[in-house]
Amino acid sequence: MAVEEPLNPVLLPRPRLLGLAVRAGVLALVAVLSLRLAPYQDVLGWLALMVLAGAPAVLMPQHRVIGPLSRMAEVAVTCLAAAAIAHAAYRSGATVGAAAVVLAYLWVPTVAATLARRRFEPPALLATAVVVLTAARLADPDLGPAGFTGSAVQWVGLSIAAAAVAGILQHSLLAQRDSPQPYAEATRLLTQLRSVARQLPGATLDPGGLAEHLLDEVRAVAPATRAAVLSTSGGGRLVVLAQMGADRVDWETGLDADSAIADAWASQQPQTANRSQARSAVPPGVEVSALIVPLVAGVRTIGLIALEADSPGAYPPALVAQAAQVAAPAALRLEAALLFDEVRSLATSEERQRLAREIHDGVAQELVMVGYGIDNALATLPDVDATTEELRVLRNEVTRVITELRLSLFELRSEVDRYGGLATAIADYARTVGQSAGLRVHLSLDESTARLPAATEAELLRIAQEAITNARKHAGAENLWVTCTIDPPFAEIEVSDDGHGMVDRPKEGRYGLAIMAERAERIRGRLEIRPRVPSGTTVAVVLGSAPRRGSV
Repeated sequence: MAVEEPLNPVLLPRPRLLGLAVRAGVLALVAVLSLRLAPYQDVLGWLALMVLAGAPAVLMPQHRVIGPLSRMAEVAVTCLAAAAIAHAAYRSGATVGAAAVVLAYLWVPTVAATLARRRFEPPALLATAVVVLTAARLADPDLGPAGFTGSAVQWVGLSIAAAAVAGILQHSLLAQRDSPQPYAEATRLLTQLRSVARQLPGATLDPGGLAEHLLDEVRAVAPATRAAVLSTSGGGRLVVLAQMGADRVDWETGLDADSAIADAWASQQPQTANRSQARSAVPPGVEVSALIVPLVAGVRTIGLIALEADSPGAYPPALVAQAAQVAAPAALRLEAALLFDEVRSLATSEERQRLAREIHDGVAQELVMVGYGIDNALATLPDVDATTEELRVLRNEVTRVITELRLSLFELRSEVDRYGGLATAIADYARTVGQSAGLRVHLSLDESTARLPAATEAELLRIAQEAITNARKHAGAENLWVTCTIDPPFAEIEVSDDGHGMVDRPKEGRYGLAIMAERAERIRGRLEIRPRVPSGTTVAVVLGSAPRRGSV
């Protein structure tokens, strides 16, 4: 015999208490209404039989034999009670509704069987009800005038409907439980994204590359002296994805400022202005026309195109409409690239944290235990023993490896703080490494309030970390110079040491240089490696064109 599945604990927490509460409530309602239609001794006697018939189903709802038999008895007793009370009510002069009052209980065992996931029991219970009610009607001629047949048909139909609704809800909730919908949907979307990413050319999911291409398209319609594509970042500010023009512009990136940029973002409509949208000063006597075109994907603003021309009235309404028409289809492409970049950054960050946890809880702890074991051995051996010296050498090596692991863990866990900045993260890492390696660290930090995209900041941090680590491990240096100049979309990070240079650098150090080159290429930056005079090596990564502060 096949074993029926137990009640679903998610749908029916504490099924005994729930079954008891439902039965008690419906029986109380039936009792109150029936006592108005028939003698109380007849009503109470049949209600007591209904309680006895349903008690096993309440006490052992999951039992594969007692539960179904008890519910079958409930249905049969309910139908007989309806017939008997209808007969008594007819004899006492009440001919309307007597049967309907008792048959209101009929749906209780039927729905209970449905929720117990008994596939064939609800139809069997309803069939039993039809048989018993039909037999009672044929055996008692008084039930015809009492309106018993019509009431029986109505309540059997309502019981069928209640069982069907319960089955639908049961199936829906079980589907949600058995198939974790958020994860299934995420898997489907990520699979589609992977397929699309493999089919597209390499640069089409790069936000910076898409932004530069968009600027070319818009400037072909609306000529501009300066132009930029801005998008959101942490802290409620905008970041510059791409910028073009003879000179750099320190664009307004605050969304709460009184500017056409903030108005375009909020209204999702193109905005024009007769003043520059930059925080840097415009030379006296220069008349500026500005056009801000929002990039809207669906109902969300995902970016802005800022155009400026050094001439009055450069953007009439017709030209504004043309620029908006060109920008409209690019919004979806840019949003896809930004989402892809964010997913990749989140996945990379999570993997780094996972590796850090595994190293800390695994290899690092085991090495510490090895060190303790060597310390215990040294404590029991005489100082003049030759083995003691070998153990001391081994202990020093274990200490060195543990230090390396701790620095690696610090590197894995280092992230650019959302409200801190890239220069702060690089400086913290350089100070920590310098302190552990005995290096004198010289910092020169110049970071504007504007931010680079989060993915770009993460790659620049990893490049700086690798350069600092190489200097510590392979250069044999005494001094470390770290210079950060960050003025989005421009950034330059330079790490120099006074070590022995690149000639004697081991192969693992050169592998690190290859990794830095790959990271720089990923963010469209330039990696420069050159000797430092009089000694040492300089590693620099440059993103964008050189800054020219204070100019427009």
